[in-house]
Amino acid sequence: MKLRAFSAAACALWLTHCSHAPTQLEAQAPSASQPSTAPSTASAPSQASSRPSYPAARKDDVVDDYHGTKVADPYRWLENPDSPESRQWIEAQNQLAFGYLEKIPLRAQLKQRMTELWDYEKYSVPWREGSHYFFFRNNGLQAQAVLHTADSLAAEPRILLDPNTLSADGTVALSGLDITDDGNLMAYGVANAGSDWKEIRVRDVRTGKDLPDIIKWVKFSGSSWTKDGKGFFYSRYDEPKAAEAMSGANYYQKLYFHKLGTPQAEDVLVYDRKDQKEWGFGGSVSDDGRYLLINVWRGSEPKNLILYKDLKDPKAQVVELLKDWDAEYDYVGNDGTLFWFKTDLEAPRGRIVAIDLRKPERKNWKEIIPQGAETLSSVNIVNNQFIASVMKDAHSQVRLYSLDGKAKGELALPGLGTSFGFGGKRQDTETFYAYSSYTTPTTIYRYDLKAGQSQVFKAPKVKFDPSQYETTQVFYTSKDGTRVPMFLSHKKGLKLDGTNPTLLYGYGGFNAPMTPGFSVANLVWMEQGGVFAVANLRGGGEYGREWHLAGTKLKKQNVFDDFIAAAEWLIANKYTSTQRLAITGRSNGGLLVGAAVTQRPELFGVALPGVGVMDMLRFHKFTIGWGWTSDYGSAENPEEFKALHAYSPLHNLKPGTRYPPMLVHTADHDDRVVPGHSFKFTAAAQAAQAGEAPVLIRIETKAGHGAGKPTGKIIEEYTDLWAFTLQQMGLGGGQAVAGETH
Repeated sequence: MKLRAFSAAACALWLTHCSHAPTQLEAQAPSASQPSTAPSTASAPSQASSRPSYPAARKDDVVDDYHGTKVADPYRWLENPDSPESRQWIEAQNQLAFGYLEKIPLRAQLKQRMTELWDYEKYSVPWREGSHYFFFRNNGLQAQAVLHTADSLAAEPRILLDPNTLSADGTVALSGLDITDDGNLMAYGVANAGSDWKEIRVRDVRTGKDLPDIIKWVKFSGSSWTKDGKGFFYSRYDEPKAAEAMSGANYYQKLYFHKLGTPQAEDVLVYDRKDQKEWGFGGSVSDDGRYLLINVWRGSEPKNLILYKDLKDPKAQVVELLKDWDAEYDYVGNDGTLFWFKTDLEAPRGRIVAIDLRKPERKNWKEIIPQGAETLSSVNIVNNQFIASVMKDAHSQVRLYSLDGKAKGELALPGLGTSFGFGGKRQDTETFYAYSSYTTPTTIYRYDLKAGQSQVFKAPKVKFDPSQYETTQVFYTSKDGTRVPMFLSHKKGLKLDGTNPTLLYGYGGFNAPMTPGFSVANLVWMEQGGVFAVANLRGGGEYGREWHLAGTKLKKQNVFDDFIAAAEWLIANKYTSTQRLAITGRSNGGLLVGAAVTQRPELFGVALPGVGVMDMLRFHKFTIGWGWTSDYGSAENPEEFKALHAYSPLHNLKPGTRYPPMLVHTADHDDRVVPGHSFKFTAAAQAAQAGEAPVLIRIETKAGHGAGKPTGKIIEEYTDLWAFTLQQMGLGGGQAVAGETH
């Protein structure tokens, strides 16, 4: 089992919202599309109708003093989404937004096409425990993917857990699982309405029945069984006050051991730190079962500690192995006391080192795989060899090494795409992986490590012809001269005449790389004649730690400059024009869109900020927001306050400005980026808007930050985003409901 350097806040902030990124099951993220419906050629409206009448939003005289600078916060009351006044505002905004969206002629056609294309069988990468194989399957439009098990690859699989039976509307989702080495027991998490909070339950794989064990108040934690299957390790927070469950700050996580068949109240506290409220703990049992590895994370900081405990000795104490907060360390595997770690210590693009617990001093470490020209993404040990996934200019390559670091060749991939998987036990001779690109549906492969051959295991059948589409990679120059890559996907034969509807996506944060992935929503966009562009901005993980750090804290403006330069490049090279250019991003990407549209409102035709971090002065006061200060900094620091205040989307809306059309989108159960960010930004943007272009907010109910969102809600959301965007570009099959865009 691999212990990942799990940073709750970073993973939490970005993982589920790379709308183009591949997931193990595409039912949980946008997926692909097909033949061609010619885009509407309706021209932009010739007459502007009156601007929308926005719901009233009271302004309070709330003013904060930040190091001598007075900052008003008139909509702070919207931070409480459950107050009667906030609920009234939310209902009124949704009535306005959905009433507006329902009038767009193209909306029904887009939804029909999106639904048609989404209706294909999807599989996850399978894995094996004991004598059982496990995998997820979605038969097409199921709200949630279903977990199956089979005794062999040729055997008829049976359903082990169907999350669709846990709620009538598909809003209860599976949130992580771990299966015993013999394959007989499964600990699994259940999350309600998109919340990060989950319960851990236990199911007997042989009978499909749940045991009485229930673990509550778990967040940012998986589970890890002991090798005898008698219990598992997990991390949790103390039970919060009812009023603070969805917005209160999460501090003082604790690592526990749960003995099967006993109540949670009897769980053994394994490790906590009363002197370190921000520390979180991920416990994972080593491959040989001898050691408990404790990964210590601190917010989204790309650095961690590694502690361990000898499980063979009941009296053993927790030992601090890597304790300096100097780098990221990711456990790969071990031979007795010899442990392999992937680290970026003295190697910003990553390397593999070996550490012997008997002589752990740094002078005794041995480098096994040195840093290369590409970024090392992940490493697994299967068939007694390393399978290393690397990124070259934001796309995947896979290389093989012996355990002493000798190169053993490369696993060939079909093209500019992303591969993931490659799990397995140390002695296994097979592994499974997925490959996906912007125009290739996620295909599952079985790789025979003895023969060195890959074979297709599951290939999706999607109703589109990928040969009609293409992806190219270009490089453009940012404001300070930095060379930035960008992927461009569209129909073949695209005319560079400046008229193509173009959707520019970005993220740029938390060391998260944006790599190619298959998306129904994005290919529906391309069917409309659209260009889908993904800029690999600084702040991400495409080129290792230095690329990430160049887009953090006092250098965060680099991310926005990179994004703006991508937009200017697309216009200058005749892919599109301002009116036909939309920008989109979610979470940290929602911040990106908010910052770009407030800095350059004249550059964009449409803005689609989703679940964004819009108030950069108060984000750290809610749930896990404090954990993002390693990327953003904090308003409590005078120098960092100046940088944050200079780009915070909420604080840089200027009354009397003609902003482009905006469709903000969030969810009322988002307990990661709390919806107050989007609420306050929308109220301020509506008040500031000087033009006729609409500023709307779409507020999803019974949904959270994105993980576990039912298929139907995903289809509806992207239908609305694309319909709004095409309508505002004059391509919606009729006049824009609220008139001209600028």
